[in-house]
Amino acid sequence: MLSKALLLVGAGAARHPWRVIAAWLIAATLAVLAAIAFGGRTADSMTAPGLDSQRAAELIERAGTGQEGMTAQVVVTPLDSGATFFDPGSARTALTRLQTEVERLPHVLGTSDPVGVLDAGGDAAVRGGLVSADGRIAVVRVQYPDQSRLSAKDLDALVGLGDRLRAELPLRIEMGGNLFYVFSDPDGGASELIGILAAAAILFLAFGSLVAAALPIGMAVFGLTVGVATMTVLARVTDVPTFAPVLGSMVGLGVGIDYALFVLARHREYLARGLDPREAAGRAVATAGRPVVFAGGTVVVSILGLAVANVPFMTVGGIAVSIVVLTMVVASVTLLPAFLGAAGPRLARAGRIGRALQTRKPGRLARRRHPAAGAAPAAGWRRWVGHVSRHPVPYAAGAAGLLLTATLPVLGLRVGLPDDGSLPHSRTERRAYDLVAEGFGPGTNGPLVIAADPAGDPGVLDRLVATVAADPGIASVAPTHIDRATGIATLVVFPTTSPQDKATADTIARLRADVLPTAIGHGPARAHVGGAAASLSDVGRRTSQRMPVLVAAVLAMSFLLLMLVFRSVLVPLKAVLLNLLSIGAAYGIMVAVFQWGWGGALIGLEATVPIVSFIPMFLFAILFGLSMDYEVFLLSRVREEYLRTGDDGTAIVEGVSRTARIITSAALIMVAVFLSFAVAESPSTKMFGLGLATAIFIDATVVRMVLVPATMTLLGRTNWWLPKWLDRLLPRGPVGTDAESRGEAPRPRLVDR
Repeated sequence: MLSKALLLVGAGAARHPWRVIAAWLIAATLAVLAAIAFGGRTADSMTAPGLDSQRAAELIERAGTGQEGMTAQVVVTPLDSGATFFDPGSARTALTRLQTEVERLPHVLGTSDPVGVLDAGGDAAVRGGLVSADGRIAVVRVQYPDQSRLSAKDLDALVGLGDRLRAELPLRIEMGGNLFYVFSDPDGGASELIGILAAAAILFLAFGSLVAAALPIGMAVFGLTVGVATMTVLARVTDVPTFAPVLGSMVGLGVGIDYALFVLARHREYLARGLDPREAAGRAVATAGRPVVFAGGTVVVSILGLAVANVPFMTVGGIAVSIVVLTMVVASVTLLPAFLGAAGPRLARAGRIGRALQTRKPGRLARRRHPAAGAAPAAGWRRWVGHVSRHPVPYAAGAAGLLLTATLPVLGLRVGLPDDGSLPHSRTERRAYDLVAEGFGPGTNGPLVIAADPAGDPGVLDRLVATVAADPGIASVAPTHIDRATGIATLVVFPTTSPQDKATADTIARLRADVLPTAIGHGPARAHVGGAAASLSDVGRRTSQRMPVLVAAVLAMSFLLLMLVFRSVLVPLKAVLLNLLSIGAAYGIMVAVFQWGWGGALIGLEATVPIVSFIPMFLFAILFGLSMDYEVFLLSRVREEYLRTGDDGTAIVEGVSRTARIITSAALIMVAVFLSFAVAESPSTKMFGLGLATAIFIDATVVRMVLVPATMTLLGRTNWWLPKWLDRLLPRGPVGTDAESRGEAPRPRLVDR
């Protein structure tokens, strides 16, 4: 049924290409207009139901202290190396003016007043973390309302003020805080352009035609426009995390161009057989489009599996990325065949530049010019796959050993929160971070906020302050703020270690398990530890706890779907195990680069950082889905050859060799797109880019071109073994064969009688 539906859709789009293209153009225009008129801004809400940090946030919100809103900080030091803020003079006067002008900015609720505190008592300013002990560094903390009332204009106003005052005051002025994190322009724009240009170059080299190279790019741009605009509208009704547009662009470009490449390659095969372009487009969608629909569906279901973590921002982020992937699938079976129909027979031959490249060397390259030599490009791959199939044991053992070795660093995986200290020195946030760490200690960059409800116990707050201050992981405790209406108290606590340090997570755990219960006792009072560092620590712990559930769910789903598709037990079992190997190796390489610093300079990483807590789970869901793209595309072709010939060895060699060039080109495109994001400034974006690029490279080379043919050769005819009772229970899968689409009778499968 799916084959017939795709055949009708593809052929219809090819017969009426301009109608379909116009419909997509209208859809893209409406999506962009809707995003402009109704779209919202992305927002990071790093909380989840039931977490201690979430309970702290709820208490703070009840108290109305303002600490639930956005914050920024302005860090200053005198340009005169001999001046301090303790002494009356130009530096102190300049600091007063800066604090006053910051307080006048729109939407600023208030600021700390280091000069006023110094005038009242110098020790209080030092203890409150406003002026360093040597008087050389001062911090003006800026309090804003919640994010819903702010926009990027507020960040621009603060940055603009800083630029103006740098020229007027004898101060070095740096800025940071979560206002920058939320409203700074996200990584992506330049990376997307670099990825598209790299993909275009690879497509041109693969097809030798500018027209053939342009069609997948055009389709992907259309799909990305609609998908990201829809994501922006979604941000109006729920908190879409700030990484979702970047990750959506990254994955959307990769899968969109890949899916188009699969369909385009099959379309050119049909043109080489002499089919009419419109019929060829319909057949291409009916055959290559089936693995695309299945693979895209697998990516979507895998990503939606993130809901098992019960972390709202991950669930919404997964939905947002899934929207982009679904858009690309729809574009692949509607917009692309319209492009193919509009291009007509020109796609059957290389363009002038392509022909020139192909005829520069005689022999093997020259044979590509003639349609009759369509199999020539597979000759080299056929020899390679045949070689692997003749020596399956050493190749299987060697490749598996290589991937297991690459996986070993995972044993040292540490999740955490890369802070502003991991940004490049060109960013003011990094320079502000370094100044604060120099003047007040590294923990000042990641304060904890303890929210306490005394519940009528007047002595609980004194005990709480004393016991918290006595903890060896706490450097200082700022003065307690008590809300008169509710009695809720908030304590800003500065750890001795930086936000990304493992010792900070240990301090948070110790406060919750020992320190706070000791101070509160068994009465009705309660206290919770919040703040950004605590929230990320909590999210990391929850994702680690839920990771096995996600892995089990995705593996089971993938096994069942592949068994349905390929009518086999061993093929899906082998597929999920090999995918685990490639993902494990990618995790290991990420640990080596980001935690150990191996090769970090190549991607602009200036310091080692822990793996962002939610990234391993996100990567697993995305990578398992993407790995299934190549698995389905390759095995569909192997299955076609097996049903055509009935010979397992021939099917493996022919199926793998005929798809090798396309899989290699598709993998190169994905790797190029993902690596273009690995050089972004944000460590999180670097992790997504490098992790995805590494896994795809390993999957398309070591796994698909070595392990798959080696293990399938070892299994022989049992590849397609299926118990008879199970064969009767399973409905027919969505991915058929080329033979079936032509109405030819396939050979019988190997079924246990």
